[in-house]
Amino acid sequence: MSDAPLPPFRAADVHVPDPYPLYRRYREQDPVHRAEDGWLLFRHDDVARVLTGRGHGRGAPPSRLPRECPHLRRTTANWMVFMDPPEHTRVRAMVAKSFTPRIVEGLRPRIRQLAASLVEELRAAGTADLVDRFAAPFPILVISELLGVRAADRPWFRAQAVDLQQATSARVARRADGFAVADAAARELDAYFRAELARRRAAQHRYEADLIGAMLRAQEQLALGDDVLVGTCVHLLTAGHETTTNLVAKGLLALFAHPEQLALLRARPELMPGAVEELVRYDSPVQMISRQALADDEIGGRTIAAGSKVTLVLGSANRDPAGFPSPDRLDIRRDARRHCGFGMGRHYCVGAPLARVEAETGLLELLGGLPRLALADEPVTYADDLVFHGPSRMVVRTG
Repeated sequence: MSDAPLPPFRAADVHVPDPYPLYRRYREQDPVHRAEDGWLLFRHDDVARVLTGRGHGRGAPPSRLPRECPHLRRTTANWMVFMDPPEHTRVRAMVAKSFTPRIVEGLRPRIRQLAASLVEELRAAGTADLVDRFAAPFPILVISELLGVRAADRPWFRAQAVDLQQATSARVARRADGFAVADAAARELDAYFRAELARRRAAQHRYEADLIGAMLRAQEQLALGDDVLVGTCVHLLTAGHETTTNLVAKGLLALFAHPEQLALLRARPELMPGAVEELVRYDSPVQMISRQALADDEIGGRTIAAGSKVTLVLGSANRDPAGFPSPDRLDIRRDARRHCGFGMGRHYCVGAPLARVEAETGLLELLGGLPRLALADEPVTYADDLVFHGPSRMVVRTG
């Protein structure tokens, strides 16, 4: 560690399309970094230690949301990503009983159909924004299938998901009424899912073979209330939407930037599962997550006091040469399974199997169905968000 630590890390100083050079400076010179509101960790081993250990809790965010957002506060209070044991253990058990690999694999043919349909629309358009026409709608269609959302409701469902994203910090900074928009979406989604629960219960326990039906059956054993069920449905919608959008869009960007890897993947599509792991490592869809120290801790020679916020810079950890040789090189044949792009430990992303299937299927359909797919001349525009990190507009040519 340098004797002269770098200035406090600020998201405003980061070049969002490529934050990795700045990450490298902090990782090499001040890897356990004291920032304005806590600590940032940049090394893979430090990040992994916090994620897999028991010394840091998740901490709940509702208290940080404006009191004028009661629906948003209630909904997020029931998201397991913001829970610690024992609540987290019980809610995760419900989802794990419902969101099984068998259910995900059973959806694979339907996921392929959804991707193929969107690819056909892209082909017909000739030139289009890949985010708007494929990467964003694709995961919404998939989670709609998974939750059993009726086809007629899906355009409305997507609109609510987009509005709910206004609660993320960067979007709120751009839009003064962001929290109000997100709170209205939380209210609408809360009412929608409560009506779904009532409709299914009225059908004499003939629950449909989808995720809501599976969670209703699991709830009978775990005795979780409807607030948790509804919050979990909304959480699955949001967690599985923006992250997969970014994974697909940035994965394609990375392949365009490495034409030899793109050619290899086109020639050997059986490499796609490993390629997705490498794409997550190379340019993580979620760049940062936060934890709270439950007791005094020492990391890298720095003392972190109990109660301190600790931000784990996943994007930096996944480019740490101590964990991945030549980390700035994309190599789809690399064994990248030690990446922390889906988290680690008890908060490991419960939706990771679905995200993998979506990314594998989506990229295979794009590359196989559009052999001349390429970036158009228009520059790629990134959302002003260093946490949920990805393009907001990415125009491609399909022929």
